[in-house]
Amino acid sequence: MMAAPRTNGIHPADANNGETAPLIPTTNDHHHPRRSSNSNNTLLFPIPHEGESGRAGFHLRHFLLVLWRSSCHLSKISNILWPFVPLALFFRIFFSDSHPLWTFYLSYIGMIPSANLLGFAGQELARKMPKVAGILIETTFGSIVEIILFLVLIVKHDEEDEAGNMVPIIQAAILGSILTNLLLCLGLCFFVGGIRHVRQRFHAIVSEVGSGLLLVAAFGLLIPSAFYSALKSEASVVEVVLGPGVKAVMPLQHDEFTLGKLEDHVLRISRVTSIALILSFFMYIWYCASSQHSIFDEVIEADEHRDADREADMEKPKFTATEATIALVISLVCATALLIFLVDEIEHVVHSGVPDQFLGLILLPLVEKAAEHLTAIDEAWDGVINVALYHCLGPSIQTALFNGPLVVIVGWALGKPMDLNFEIFMIGLLVLSILVVGNFLRDGESNWLEGALLVMVYVITAIACWYYPNPDIASSNSLERLEMINVTIADGLQELKHLLTGV
Repeated sequence: MMAAPRTNGIHPADANNGETAPLIPTTNDHHHPRRSSNSNNTLLFPIPHEGESGRAGFHLRHFLLVLWRSSCHLSKISNILWPFVPLALFFRIFFSDSHPLWTFYLSYIGMIPSANLLGFAGQELARKMPKVAGILIETTFGSIVEIILFLVLIVKHDEEDEAGNMVPIIQAAILGSILTNLLLCLGLCFFVGGIRHVRQRFHAIVSEVGSGLLLVAAFGLLIPSAFYSALKSEASVVEVVLGPGVKAVMPLQHDEFTLGKLEDHVLRISRVTSIALILSFFMYIWYCASSQHSIFDEVIEADEHRDADREADMEKPKFTATEATIALVISLVCATALLIFLVDEIEHVVHSGVPDQFLGLILLPLVEKAAEHLTAIDEAWDGVINVALYHCLGPSIQTALFNGPLVVIVGWALGKPMDLNFEIFMIGLLVLSILVVGNFLRDGESNWLEGALLVMVYVITAIACWYYPNPDIASSNSLERLEMINVTIADGLQELKHLLTGV
């Protein structure tokens, strides 16, 4: 006779009740509130069996044990890096002036376990909630590190100080986060999963909804840049006649459509676009949570039974709701402090020879998304390719539709001119990456070769970013740069006119 599986304190008869729970509770549900097995408190909603810990309150030994085991083997390995967190704090307090780069490096490494705990604690708490609330919680805490990073950068921004101009780094970090998920994380998922499973098939709704939303997001992010690129010459210069057959361009001084007005229009378009993208994100969340044929329904219900580690995951000890909340607070405090340390030392990192574009597009997204990347790769190895794809496409969609536009709105509230006027180089990388990924997703299956090619594209992008000059040297969409060039041209033309006419 087969022994009943362990269910962490839940009666075996109840162990299968959570599988068919609707994403949004209906008025026809008559489930009675379930009591925690070791608690006298009646919960307001039944805890799904996959989230039941069998305990209540806070127990230090269990808390540390669950924290150490984390969500997967790769995440568990990242816990070895926890000593870098106090080391970063130590260097920040005592050696920040003498060794700023060490503070940056230690904070950068310490962000990995902090972000991992934040994502894991959010996942543990989400498992204890009804599916809609769980989806929203997991989505929020999955990208909270990125949101904190953007907010710290925009607060730090000082447009009057050249060294304090954080807008180029924010813009690069927004697009870098999307590129890291689409090229590096997705490529590693295809590669690792393809090594073990040769060929993996995923549901068409993943590629259709994901690619469609990414294209919409790319369109929204592209509009302010395209608007500026199309009109910058019209707003900045006018053709003048210096003499018979001699024409030149001069900067406009008192025309109605000046550079300042163009800059103001781009800023307004960015703000309106940001509001529209945020509304699109909430519509996407509502669709995923309410539709019976949504991406969540397809991914969760179809893949959770195919997880090679499902039984082992069910038997793992879990956080109680109290422990998950405490873990969230600890990880939020650590992540916020380390991000502040990182941002404060960015000037020293750039002066050491690391380009702004490489810092924003490559270095910052790598550390802020480390936890999600480890989870996605582990899921691909276990054969849960739909869930792995969601962990690659979902954060990209949230960054494009919510996190990036949010920092524009926050900058608006703080009176800081944060816009979506990206470098043409970066916009080109984004559009081409979405097209490449969409082409690989079209056939509904993946293999290790496709993954290797995506990683190669990311490596090429990283190399190009390393050699790309800083915005103050080569900015294709910089008003200040354009004004400087026009003034130089104007001075030269005045000298030429003086030589030709003697006036």
